[in-house]
Amino acid sequence: MTVAFVVAIAILLGLLLFLYNEMQRSPGPAQWGRVPLWPKRLRVAFATIVLFLAGVAFWAFLIEPRRLVTNQETIQIDNWPQSLDGLRIAVLSDIHIDNWSVTENKLRTIVERTNQLQPDLIVILGDYMASNGWATRRVEPEVFGVVLKDLRAPLGVYSVLGNHDWWYSGMRVRRGLEQNGIKVLENEAAQIDMRGTSLWLVGFADLWTRPQRIADTVAKVPEGQPLLGLTHNPDIFPNVPPRVQLLLAGHTHGGQVRFPIIGPVVSSSDYGNRWIQGHVFADNHHLFVTTGIGTSIVPVRFGLPPEIVLLTLRSGSQD
Repeated sequence: MTVAFVVAIAILLGLLLFLYNEMQRSPGPAQWGRVPLWPKRLRVAFATIVLFLAGVAFWAFLIEPRRLVTNQETIQIDNWPQSLDGLRIAVLSDIHIDNWSVTENKLRTIVERTNQLQPDLIVILGDYMASNGWATRRVEPEVFGVVLKDLRAPLGVYSVLGNHDWWYSGMRVRRGLEQNGIKVLENEAAQIDMRGTSLWLVGFADLWTRPQRIADTVAKVPEGQPLLGLTHNPDIFPNVPPRVQLLLAGHTHGGQVRFPIIGPVVSSSDYGNRWIQGHVFADNHHLFVTTGIGTSIVPVRFGLPPEIVLLTLRSGSQD
């Protein structure tokens, strides 16, 4: 917790106490008797609202960003090879490693819990870097790369980079990852062998900061081969051909703050909440968007706890 955050909370509580005190002041001289300006029911309602908002703020700033949940989902894909049926993919994204919610110690916990899932493949969908802000301090790639080196999966660990990585230094982030065994795909394709079948991964460059070469990247894969796409920003989905049977993305944080009934407060997608999180099937192929782990701009999460996702891919030909 930073000094700035403590001071801000202290000022806010002071103002609320001042307002509450004003609500109880007598309208005349003390000898008239202490008759509050505000009826008791309004004072009770005000105190209840203040306590509720304080509780929400406490949870959103200090509790939920430090949580870590594991969500599992199965996606059934038509024409998915039987030899790849049951492929388990651990999906991480938007780690935003800092000194607030995703410290080096928490990153070690993320690595440990991901390994406990025993995935066949691990993918990380960009935005490793945090910003230096009023509550956060970034951790350098040379530091977090050494921690991520302990990720284990038989088919390997693959990644793409996000806008925050390129705003910092994409080449430095890539170097910090690849020196520690994590392959970064920047408009590149990778061939993986599983049970005698070739599985292809294509990694697309970040939409906001890098040239888009979607068609050229997909063309690197032979026709008819099982093909998964990795991207940071899901907004490229309409431009990805159906040959990419499943596109995995992050970036949105699910809105980072989501209230019941109201839903996400903000969206970093040009498509609003259409694919802000979870599984989408459209135009004859699939998209999955994880809400990620870290925070951006404001170190807060509400209704969207940091998640590790374990996807199991099944052949659509099965009943």
